[in-house]
Amino acid sequence: MTLRHKKYQKFIYTFSAISLIGLGSCSDFLDRVPQDEIVNETYWKTQEHLEMAATAIYSRVKAKNFVDMENMGENTMWPSGNQYKDIGSGVFPVTQPTVNSEWANMYRDVRECNAFLENYAGATENQVGAKERLAAEVRVIRALAYSFLTSFYGDIPLLTKTLNPDDPELYDDRTPQSEVVDFLLQDLDAAAAVLPSAIPTGENLGRVSKGTALTLKSRIALTYGRYDVAEQAAKAVMDMGVYELYNTGNPATNYWELFTRAGKLAGGRNKETIFARMHLTDVIMHNLSREIQVPDQFARFVPTRSLVESYLCSDGLPIDKSPLYKDDTYADVFQNRDPRMTQTILVPGDKWGGRFDGRPVAQNPDPTVFQVPKFSQDGRGSVTTTGYYYKKYVEPSAVGLVSRDDNDIHHMRYAEVLLNYAEARLEQGKLTQADLDISINLLRDRVGMTRMNLNFLAQHGLDVREEIRRERRVELVLEGHRYFDVRRWREGERLGQDIEGVKASWFPQLSASTYRKSTDGFLLVQWTRAFESPKNYLWPVPQTQFERNPNLGQNPGW
Repeated sequence: MTLRHKKYQKFIYTFSAISLIGLGSCSDFLDRVPQDEIVNETYWKTQEHLEMAATAIYSRVKAKNFVDMENMGENTMWPSGNQYKDIGSGVFPVTQPTVNSEWANMYRDVRECNAFLENYAGATENQVGAKERLAAEVRVIRALAYSFLTSFYGDIPLLTKTLNPDDPELYDDRTPQSEVVDFLLQDLDAAAAVLPSAIPTGENLGRVSKGTALTLKSRIALTYGRYDVAEQAAKAVMDMGVYELYNTGNPATNYWELFTRAGKLAGGRNKETIFARMHLTDVIMHNLSREIQVPDQFARFVPTRSLVESYLCSDGLPIDKSPLYKDDTYADVFQNRDPRMTQTILVPGDKWGGRFDGRPVAQNPDPTVFQVPKFSQDGRGSVTTTGYYYKKYVEPSAVGLVSRDDNDIHHMRYAEVLLNYAEARLEQGKLTQADLDISINLLRDRVGMTRMNLNFLAQHGLDVREEIRRERRVELVLEGHRYFDVRRWREGERLGQDIEGVKASWFPQLSASTYRKSTDGFLLVQWTRAFESPKNYLWPVPQTQFERNPNLGQNPGW
């Protein structure tokens, strides 16, 4: 266990106390400082105090919850009731609990960051510059929280200091989204100027760095159409020369391995992940592997037909244009495709943790090898609602256990930087083949996929923008980006379409009337989806928050 991990373990246990800091003056009517709790008057004195407070703030960063957000897009289908799925389907009320909890949780995070930034300057420090570095880390985490808030709700209250219940600012109007974005970009510039360029190692492993600040700046700028800023920030990360795509030398496993224990930042081989929520065995773990391939229930995350068909064939053409594409059988679909498909989605013959698939033992002597999907639940194997399973993010040894995953949850990767750069160049009308060769083609080279070529796209009547967006979809699937990307591209109609699975004719059991099918013969999984523009491009202001402060107003259509 590294020193950083030991500190992390210690600080997790002290978090509940540290998070009380910044709740305002705790003096009573005698102006006495309480002796039984941590308060501003007695805290914020040393570098250790700052480090503990910063670690508590780090613990607020989304973990598996970031992956859960994939359920809002059309890549993934949760089998039963799920509030993120409901939001993505467009059918939910202003009283929906997640709509309020995201608001409350993100503003909780903002408040704790503000408390740190109000109080850090007076502390003593053991290393020169430590205070400003920690403050810069906190600024980036605050910007990350605000990036979710303004994406969800549009105009939001922009708070840069801690507030108490009787402060009039609590009842102000919302700040226009453009002003929020201006503030975030400026704050990230200030943080980047202070933060170290090197990848944090040792006791600093997992901390925010200059690359984190610039990557988030690029993401935010791209989201709000500030393409020149997005390009510059992405190129600045590329020019740092410290990040590179994870590559073991084996194109057949490079991509998949990044999301397993082998790809953990703590392993020392991963120079791609710029910021992740780290996990540590027996201290803080998650349950993603089990949820993806749970061996006795419905798999919680399953790929959709839409995602499966979005992968190019290995010749660089979409399935409707490539002579390589066959779909006579389930196994055919996985042949001659972008290699990221079979490193993301389970393929017959893969090792897995879902065990028994419903066939007689004589036909399936090794239940650790996946052969066919299971559609009915009997407690003896992983069930899929679409006919597909993920393998990305799955650590096979953890599938049969509850919450025993310690692989990292990736928030920002160098791959995203490359995709941001290519898209920003395209949207400015400046994309060249040279740009593709230093961005998207590096992603394709990693897995041995045919390179993207502008002349080839033109020859086959392919739209460059559509292909850039396709690339982002398949590279970042199951990483929480899809819903945000679809909305910023104003392609919300995708979210209102039915969710479908495998072709029913591949599996005789699907001929039963209990399985609903689409008009072209595919398993129909969800058909109660809707997307109303402009309403569903923003979440509503939560009813609870509106009742507390009517000056917040409400978003269009809600």
